[in-house]
Amino acid sequence: MDATALLLSRLQFAFTISFHIIFPSFTIGLAAWLTVLEAMHMRTGRQVYRTLFEFWLKIFGVAFGMGVVSGVVMGFQFGTNWSVLAKMSGPIQGPLLSYETFTAFMLEASFFGILIFGRSRVPPWFYLFSTAMVALGTTLSAFWIMTNNSWMQAPVGYVLQNGQFVPDDWVAILFNRVVWVRFPHMLIASYLTGAFCVAATGAWFLLRRTYHAEARVMLRMGLSLAAVLIPVQLFIGHLVGDYVHDYQPAKFAAIEARWHDEQPAAEVLIAIPDPSTESNKYAISIPVLGSIIGSMSLTSKEVGLTSFPPQDRPPVIIPFFTFRIMVGCGLVMLGLAWLGTYLSFKHRIERNRLLLWGIFLSFPLPWIAILTGWYTAEVGRQPWSVYGVLRTADAVTPFLTASAAMTTLILFVLVYAFIFSFGTYYIYRLLRAGPAGIPTTEPGEAAPNRPMSMADQSSVAARSYISAGE
Repeated sequence: MDATALLLSRLQFAFTISFHIIFPSFTIGLAAWLTVLEAMHMRTGRQVYRTLFEFWLKIFGVAFGMGVVSGVVMGFQFGTNWSVLAKMSGPIQGPLLSYETFTAFMLEASFFGILIFGRSRVPPWFYLFSTAMVALGTTLSAFWIMTNNSWMQAPVGYVLQNGQFVPDDWVAILFNRVVWVRFPHMLIASYLTGAFCVAATGAWFLLRRTYHAEARVMLRMGLSLAAVLIPVQLFIGHLVGDYVHDYQPAKFAAIEARWHDEQPAAEVLIAIPDPSTESNKYAISIPVLGSIIGSMSLTSKEVGLTSFPPQDRPPVIIPFFTFRIMVGCGLVMLGLAWLGTYLSFKHRIERNRLLLWGIFLSFPLPWIAILTGWYTAEVGRQPWSVYGVLRTADAVTPFLTASAAMTTLILFVLVYAFIFSFGTYYIYRLLRAGPAGIPTTEPGEAAPNRPMSMADQSSVAARSYISAGE
C-alpha cells in the first residue's frame, strides 16, 4: 500500500463528498418548504405563496441537478480507489445504495417532471401530492445514505464470511440506535439550511427594498422554523454525542481533547491540542462539566486518548476544532433566529438593518455546520473505514499508485470548479433577479385570476431586467 496514494485517495473522497453534500443539504430542506408553500397557497389563495413557490422551484431545479451530478462520482470512487472496502462491505452497502435508487430516485424522478411541466396538466391536489413526493424522495435519500454511513460508524447485524461482511440481521442494520439519532440530526440540519437560505434571501430583498411582500413571508417563515428547530437540533446533537461516547470512545476523547483518564472529567472549552506532548496548550476548562456531558454524572470516570494504542487514536486537532465550529455556528443561528422571530412578530425587523445584515450574512452558517459536523464524524472515525473491523489503510485499492490518485484528484477539482462555478453563479443570478415574471400581490390582497396582459408582461420584463442589473 502506497501511503501517498492512500492520502490522496482520502483527500479526493473528502473533496468530492464535501462538494456534493452542499446541494442535497439545501434541496432536502427546500423541497419540504416548497410543499408547505403549495399547501398554503391552496388553503389561503394568497398569490404570494404561489409566487414564492415558482421562484424557489427554479432554484431547487438547478441545485437538485448539481447534487445529482456531483453524487454520481461517489459510486465510482468505491471501485477505483476503495475496492477492498467495496468488496468486503458490498453485501451490505450495495443493497442500501440500491434501495436509495429504487425509492428515493424513483420518487424524485417521477414527480419532479410534474413540478416543472405539469402545473396546468394535473389537478391542484395532485400537484401538491407531487411536491410532497419529491420532498419524501429527498428525505428517503438522506435516510439510506445515513443508514449506510451509520453502519460504517457502528457495524451491526453482520457476520464475516469469506472475507466479506454479510448481513444476517437487516432489522438490526436499519433500526440501529445510531441510525435513528444521526438521520434526524442530518434531516434537521438540512431543514435549517433551507430555512436560513430563505430567511437570508428575504433579508437581502428588504435591504435592497424590493419584493417586500415576498421578503416578509420568507423572513418570517424561515426564522420561525429555525427558532423551533435549533433547540431540537441541539438536543438530538447531544444524543449523537451519547452514541459516540458509548460506541467510539477514542473519537469522543479526541473531540474533548482529553489525553488522560479523568474522574471527574473537566470540559475543555478551547485549547491548542499538542499530540507530541499529549497535552493541551492555553486550555480553558470547566471542572466536572466533562463528566456531566459524557455520562450525566458528577463523578464518572471519562477515558482519555492515552488509554488507546497510538495506532488506534484518531487525529485530535481536526475533530476538536471542527466540533467547536459546528456548535458555534448553531449558537449564532439560534440567537439570530430567536431575535429575528421576536422582532418579526413585533413588525420591527424591517427597521433593524443591522439585524437584517446579520441574517443575510448568516446564510453560509448551516453549510459550515454540516461540513464541520461531517469532518468531526469522519476524521474522528480514523484509523477505521468500518469502525473497529476494517482499517482505512487496508480498505484502499491495492497497487493504486500516487500518480493515478493525483491525476484523478486534479481532474475532479478542475471539473467541479468549472461546472459548479457556473451553476452557483446561475443560482446567484436567479436570487438577485428575484421573483420577477410572476404577478404578485401584497399580503391580504386577492390573488389575480386574469391572465397577464401585454402591458403586464412588458412591465414584468422591465422589472426583471432592472432587478438583474442592480
